[in-house]
Amino acid sequence: MTKHFKSIKLILGDQLNVKHPWFDELDNNVLFVLMEVRSETDYVKHHIQKVVAIFEAMRKFAEILCEKGHQVKYFKINDSDNQQSFTKNLESLSQQVRAQEIHYQLPDEYRLDEELKSLSEKIGLPVFPSESNHFLTSREELKNLFEGKKTFLMETFYRKMRVKHQVLVDSANQPIGGKWNFDQENRKKVPKNHHIITTQLKTKDCSEVYDDILKAGVQTIGNIIPTQFHWTTTRTEAIELLEEFVEKALPLFGTLQDAMTEKHWYLYHSRLSFAMNVKLISPLEVIRRVEKAYYDEPERYELNQIEGFIRQILGWREYMRGIYWAKMPEYASLNFFNHERKLPNWFWTGETKMNCLKHAINQSLEQAYAHHIQRLMVTGNFALLAGIHPDEVDQWYLGIYIDAFEWVEITNTRGMSQFADGGIVGSKPYVSSASYIDKMSDYCQNCHYKKELKIGEGACPFNSLYWNFFDAHQEKLKSNPRLGMMLNVWNKMEPDQKTNLLQQAAYYLDKIETL
Repeated sequence: MTKHFKSIKLILGDQLNVKHPWFDELDNNVLFVLMEVRSETDYVKHHIQKVVAIFEAMRKFAEILCEKGHQVKYFKINDSDNQQSFTKNLESLSQQVRAQEIHYQLPDEYRLDEELKSLSEKIGLPVFPSESNHFLTSREELKNLFEGKKTFLMETFYRKMRVKHQVLVDSANQPIGGKWNFDQENRKKVPKNHHIITTQLKTKDCSEVYDDILKAGVQTIGNIIPTQFHWTTTRTEAIELLEEFVEKALPLFGTLQDAMTEKHWYLYHSRLSFAMNVKLISPLEVIRRVEKAYYDEPERYELNQIEGFIRQILGWREYMRGIYWAKMPEYASLNFFNHERKLPNWFWTGETKMNCLKHAINQSLEQAYAHHIQRLMVTGNFALLAGIHPDEVDQWYLGIYIDAFEWVEITNTRGMSQFADGGIVGSKPYVSSASYIDKMSDYCQNCHYKKELKIGEGACPFNSLYWNFFDAHQEKLKSNPRLGMMLNVWNKMEPDQKTNLLQQAAYYLDKIETL
């Protein structure tokens, strides 16, 4: 590249927002740069579908920019001039095109934020950060809202976001339908003989990207059929998926959002999280489209379906990002229960006799996806009951899920799932015995273990591990008002019953690799 440019503008792999102000006007003095680099593929072992999806989305995005007339430099993973580092590539490129300044959009991950902060010093050019214009809150908004508070209550934040953005509120800023939250109506399992009518998988061939990743020697996990790739990697595909979701899946989303079944891997979930997290589509346009469906056809779209979906985006998604920027980098080392055990090897293979875990893990390996209850109350539940180190859990979740970027993964995993933050995100540890899993799924029907047995041969491991957790952490849990009833149940048990449960749990933990 011999042409000279005044400005280089770096676009990260999760900043593929064609609606960003950067692209409003053509400027031949600006060179946009995108990079496939090993520093991003290798900081954790990612699912192969995740790496393919990001690279495919980046390449399509670069093509769109070129079609619009913008000047673009794209580093593919195997290009000879690719030094596999944002900083090194920017340094050599800026010298090559005689750039006078570098611009970047604020990254969403702390490690990249720190790296790009030092660009000016390393490269010797002025560097200008700008907003990504994607989220509905600033980095500091949640921190400022809860200034001086020990806990950051999501419901408080969510209601303020509803009013701020005028989502499902009336002229007096009161919630449509008289309630802010319809969560109680969204906890049903899939009914017997239910015919699932949901969005369809539309496939394409991503073999070229896949072959490049193999050639580069990137180490990944999980499975892929590159000729039948179904994740959305363009804005057009994302909008089409949103429309299909509204038409087919939204009418039952809320009611069955917590349900789990062997019969279908995504049920009525939208599969839009990856597209949103790489900025192909904005959260606000998704929210407005769903809100419009309710206002246009209130007889078809019940409010619990609409509010439940919007809460995941306007509530949880923005809330988790706010926690991340309020608490990093210390948050990444929190370990409230001092758990130290390693993650069992079968988390990487799915080879376990516990059917709920077998199904959720194999689904994750096959599809790079599991919905929030599978993550929270199956894999996360087991990891917490088994005393797995939060670092181990973080690495697994961050790597295996296509929508997992640290800003949203670590707060959900270390906070909500593992309670390693001691209650910043969740008001209690989310643990359960087999009864909850059976209540919300059909997993227990075909399991090697018996859901009703607490001790003895064939007893479900969740049952004894559940009580073992309360026994091990009584001192840290006794002041939690939401756990008083279960601690009382445990403390009132007969000594022999408690001993048997603890012995059963110890046996299972000792044999954890063979469960």
